[in-house]
Amino acid sequence: MNTNERWLQWAVELQAIAQCGLFYGKDQFDMERYERIRDIAAEMISLKTDISIDKVKDLFCNDIGYQTPKIDTRAAIFRDGKILLVHEANGTWALPGGWCDVNISAAENTIKEVKEEAGLDVIVKRVIAVQDREKHNLPIYAYKVCKIFMQCEVIGGAFAANLETTGFDYFGIDELPPLAEEKNNREQIEMCFNAKQSEAWESLFD
Repeated sequence: MNTNERWLQWAVELQAIAQCGLFYGKDQFDMERYERIRDIAAEMISLKTDISIDKVKDLFCNDIGYQTPKIDTRAAIFRDGKILLVHEANGTWALPGGWCDVNISAAENTIKEVKEEAGLDVIVKRVIAVQDREKHNLPIYAYKVCKIFMQCEVIGGAFAANLETTGFDYFGIDELPPLAEEKNNREQIEMCFNAKQSEAWESLFD
């Protein structure tokens, strides 16, 4: 994280401290102080990003208990040496995936997201990588994200209209369309190609 983004690191740390204090604290006066610390963290984010304070609180200050990263799963699906990308409503392309629901596993979430965004039925074959998002993707978020890339195999299905994507297509590494860089970049797509081409791929983690 560069010097210009240290304010974000401070805001994230303040929010995490406040969240823990609000969950584990007992003293009424301390609880009020933790609430104020959380408000300050939200105000910092709102001021620097021009996002409304209400939206910041909804996205950044809505968890309880010990703060942990959110889980994002991404599916790498190949056909004839090309990788599947879904076309999003804003015109960019991404590996199918999204936030992991609380009541299913990471693999089950990957299967669900592919079905919702591409209409395809898949099975998960292996984990390609587990990544700390802020080490690989921009912009930096005000919360930590753990990204899990999984190689999948299609067993059926067909595209169906949905609220998130307008279709999908397969692309070679040298013909990638404009990517949703906040979700997946060229480096990550190349990593998936490398995994597909390796019979002895060992999952990456950072």
